[in-house]
Amino acid sequence: MSQLKRLYVAGVRAVRPVAASVGLLSALEKQGPGSRGARWARSLFAIYDIDQMTRLDLAWWTLDALDKVDGFLKQRPNARAFEYGSGASSVWLAKRVAELTSVEHDGSWADVVAAKLRDFPNATLKFRPADDTPHADRRYASEKPGWVGRTFHSYVHAIDETEGSFDLIVVDGRARGACLDVARNRLAPGGMIVFDNSRRPRYRAAIAASGLRAETTGGLTACLPYPDETTLLRHGGT
Repeated sequence: MSQLKRLYVAGVRAVRPVAASVGLLSALEKQGPGSRGARWARSLFAIYDIDQMTRLDLAWWTLDALDKVDGFLKQRPNARAFEYGSGASSVWLAKRVAELTSVEHDGSWADVVAAKLRDFPNATLKFRPADDTPHADRRYASEKPGWVGRTFHSYVHAIDETEGSFDLIVVDGRARGACLDVARNRLAPGGMIVFDNSRRPRYRAAIAASGLRAETTGGLTACLPYPDETTLLRHGGT
């Protein structure tokens, strides 16, 4: 996390007890999910806090994407989902799908998320760290600060360990371009891929090359004080 982000998160966490004591947080929550501005404002106090995020029933996507994916899954009560990159979204998905498989590259974070998923027998979390030996194919390399030069072949291909197709696949972790390339071949007819933070230049080429129909949602994003993008991808004509 950059120094600026650290300062912002520390500031929010310092203010949160005060906001709670004066009734601001409860007032925002009483507005309900139908009040988008209140929903977003309340989420700002939950940044990098999985306990708060799961209590608020949020995933860290744009609010438009959250609503669209929620509606998509309500029409598919037996949906199977695969998720690259675990977190509050894992709990959010586990509440809405019949079967969830999530893969995580960070061991300490995997332990935190696994504890949150103990009450969901329909959810499986797999830990797949960076490759011990860097893979020769640089498509598997990460460009995220702190992980530059590390490759994630095992992580990307964790989806191959589960048979069948998936109604929903979330791409929100390491080596996202490679994840998308593999995921698009595992998507069920009428299925959807959720590609988060799609405004980042390093992801745009992968999305454009996927051959999938893209619907980009932007604007208010859970926990973020600035707008972001989440792109929803489907096979053409579905």
